[in-house]
Amino acid sequence: MACAPKPAADKPIGMANPASVHCVKAGGRVEIRKETAGEVGYCHLPDGRVIEEWQFLRASQGKNG
Repeated sequence: MACAPKPAADKPIGMANPASVHCVKAGGRVEIRKETAGEVGYCHLPDGRVIEEWQFLRASQGKNG
C-alpha cells in the first residue's frame, strides 16, 4: 500500500492584521467598512468608542513607550 500524502492542515495565509489583533485583545470588535478609498477597519471598544483600528494601535503604543 503506497503512502498517500497527508492533506495539508488548514493554515492561515499570511499574517494577521496587527491592528485588528490589538483591537480584539483590548476587548473590542472589528468592523470592516467599504469606503471610497477602500476597506477600513474600525474597532468598537467596550466603552462605546469606535475608532479606526490603526489609529487605536498607534495611540496605544504611544502610551506604552
